Amino acid sequence: MPALSSVLVPYAAYLRIYEPLAAFPEPERGHWARYARAGRAPTAQDELRRSLADLLPTPPVAVPVHESADAFVAEVDGVVCVCPWRTRLRGWLALEELPGRLPAPLLDVVLPPVVRGQAAADFEQWRERNPDARPWIRTSVWGVPVGWFVLFTDEERAYEEAVPVLRYRTPMVEARRRLARALRTLRETIDEGPLTESLVDVGRWLEEFHPRSLVELDYGGLVHALAGDQLAGDRSAADAAEGLAALRAGDGDAAVAAYGRLMERWRAVRDRQFAN
Repeated sequence: MPALSSVLVPYAAYLRIYEPLAAFPEPERGHWARYARAGRAPTAQDELRRSLADLLPTPPVAVPVHESADAFVAEVDGVVCVCPWRTRLRGWLALEELPGRLPAPLLDVVLPPVVRGQAAADFEQWRERNPDARPWIRTSVWGVPVGWFVLFTDEERAYEEAVPVLRYRTPMVEARRRLARALRTLRETIDEGPLTESLVDVGRWLEEFHPRSLVELDYGGLVHALAGDQLAGDRSAADAAEGLAALRAGDGDAAVAAYGRLMERWRAVRDRQFAN
């Protein structure tokens, strides 16, 4: 999770890419191979706690001084895949978005202008040395973008009530295929709009990674923003697929109904952001 968005977390969802070790150049590949063998297996809560800890000093640490050497690890068909945290890079990216999320007076209290200014200057210098860098994790606070659901099917949904956890996982090749088909459907049936733009953006991001990667959507802290029955009954990926299928079939009413279910579900979550 981006350190800068910690003021809005834990109500955040994550779109993650797990790449096979072969996708990484040496010496990074060796580092991740040793990391995976060590079985450290940090959790999303571990990352959350470390990010929140950076906000405690005075002045707060806007972006970590050093890049994280941690990652999430998964095994796909016997192949070890890792999703580097890249907390520092994600912190910088979150810093750029923060002015649009918080009122200026509150932002100045949480992160004083001098702190933000220094972090921005550091990022500019770092970008000059690392122009092709990109994060393996995208974060969305108080909701999940509709376009993220397009990458998955309802059959890939995994829900654990006791924890609770709700996530989807799919091979990269399937995510790219579904996204391309969704884009084709939207462009053939409706005018260009925010959903199309979102899918184009996600598609460009997916192309940055190895074709044998794993794509994961994790509801993260959003599971705590939904009541138990709402979470158990959440079939957002199925609603997205139903809406697209209706568009392809020329059934506008069914498409509107499916999209409406998605919007109503996530509007209720976003509204809780402003509840006392």
